[in-house]
Amino acid sequence: MIKLFNVLDKNYDSNGDKILQPLKAIVRKEDNGDFYLDIESSLEYSDFLLSNQIIVAPTPQGEQPFRIGNVEKTRNKIRLRAKHVFYDSDNYLIEDSYVVDKNCNDALDHLNSATSDLSPFTTISNITNINSFRCVRKSLYEAIQVVLERWGGHLVRDNWSIGIYDNIGQDNGVTIRYAKNLKDITATYNWDNVVTKLMPVGKDGILLNALDPTASVYVESSKQYLIPYTKTISFDQSEIVEEDYQDDEGHLDENAYKTALIDNLTSQAQNYVDINSIPQVNYNLSANVEKVTDIGDRIEVIDEKLGINITTQIIAYEYDCILGKYTQLEFGNFTPKLSNLVSNINSETEAMIQESNSTIRVVLNAELDRATSQIWNALSSSYVIYDGDKILIVDALPKENATNVIMINNGGIGFSQTGINGQFQSAWTIDNVLNMEQINVINLTADLIKGGTLKLGSNLNQNGQIEVYDEANTLIAELNKNGLKMYGVDGSYVVMNNEVGFAGYDKNNNKIYWVSQDEFHMKKSVVEEEITLCNKLRFIPIEIYNNGSLANDGIGLVNVSGGVS
Repeated sequence: MIKLFNVLDKNYDSNGDKILQPLKAIVRKEDNGDFYLDIESSLEYSDFLLSNQIIVAPTPQGEQPFRIGNVEKTRNKIRLRAKHVFYDSDNYLIEDSYVVDKNCNDALDHLNSATSDLSPFTTISNITNINSFRCVRKSLYEAIQVVLERWGGHLVRDNWSIGIYDNIGQDNGVTIRYAKNLKDITATYNWDNVVTKLMPVGKDGILLNALDPTASVYVESSKQYLIPYTKTISFDQSEIVEEDYQDDEGHLDENAYKTALIDNLTSQAQNYVDINSIPQVNYNLSANVEKVTDIGDRIEVIDEKLGINITTQIIAYEYDCILGKYTQLEFGNFTPKLSNLVSNINSETEAMIQESNSTIRVVLNAELDRATSQIWNALSSSYVIYDGDKILIVDALPKENATNVIMINNGGIGFSQTGINGQFQSAWTIDNVLNMEQINVINLTADLIKGGTLKLGSNLNQNGQIEVYDEANTLIAELNKNGLKMYGVDGSYVVMNNEVGFAGYDKNNNKIYWVSQDEFHMKKSVVEEEITLCNKLRFIPIEIYNNGSLANDGIGLVNVSGGVS
């Protein structure tokens, strides 16, 4: 039964304000992703299906409430998409709240109680990982996305309860087999992150051969292909600190310290290679399936024609609320989402291995969320027109009514937000010129960059950083929030920052020269020619000859004008 309730209703035990009999009612649910209901009905419900009303529909997890968004009416039908009431969390703002060293359950409770308006949700989690999170001017929905990234887990949305659990789903012994209950299947392979030979880079640019120059700098996978998949990745080793390898007098046991770094780097690199030595695969299938209860359920899929025989977990489904059956299942070890792609732009990206999982830490902001929404809306309403000497991609028909326009001709590609006759402010012309007001790039490879100001870091993308490597991929210099640091071939280095000023260190981290205000200090000094003091006294080398033979040499003191003193 599909029922309609008032905007503020939260108890759905009754039949509500209206029992609906739509022409179509499909629920889509993704692991940590979309959860919505698509409705198509006749015009008899025109006065009832209004924005913000709540539709309660049957799902494999029981009845769930969905809030109506925009409603589209044609001459004979009504179409709408209603999102699960979980998305109401985007309407509750957290001004400034700090989660400090809490498990996931306490973090959710803390954030849920910190909204400026009283939150209607309850929260729960069984994840015991300890983490921290400073939440400033984010909605409860945005805060939950950060919690998912930092604490991990799977989002469970059940009526007005929000849960994050370490594992979801069941194993009910479900098998899907071609020619039995499998109608259609599509397999998509993603080789973008495959690596079989990895050069890991650790703290301060350390490589695996730091203690033994004859050792290999690579970690390799047992899985190899006809062509190489070789990469280099920098790993975080902030948990290994020098203080743990110093004696009571503060002297560093360099061998023990480097051994710890190399062991940690080897472990992280091997885990990364083990995970990424095979391509990620996504499957999309249509099948008649029973005993599937929710995303996360384990199923066995067999298709002899494609050579598929795997046991995996469901990551998304579509469910027909009227017929009471699944119409589509998705499963695999990756799910490429446009929202994931967009969220990486203007983000702090750091390769980390935590609990044998490769994770990406990202910082989301409101601008990117709006960009994601705009892209999805554009993709759902795009029209391609061949217009003689050009191709137009528009967001509305007829083309004269379009706002967003992409034009392609023999001059290049142009982008306009003011219609087909408006101003094309961005363009990629045929002569290899990319003309745009703003460009967000994750990876940029270039031989020469020209410009006025290069801005790295800010409150948007955290701390800027520059790393310089030589032809052997050895880190020789870096510029970050700690200042400028340049490395010598013998392990020594020079530092410039607002804490030490300018200082040089030997390979054992001993300070050997430094500048303190207007004074220059050094432990040893070699002067090849002369020294002048206060522009009055000069130290110069002196050689004394007797009958043409060198009798003595040493240092003489003279005044600046040349007189001997």
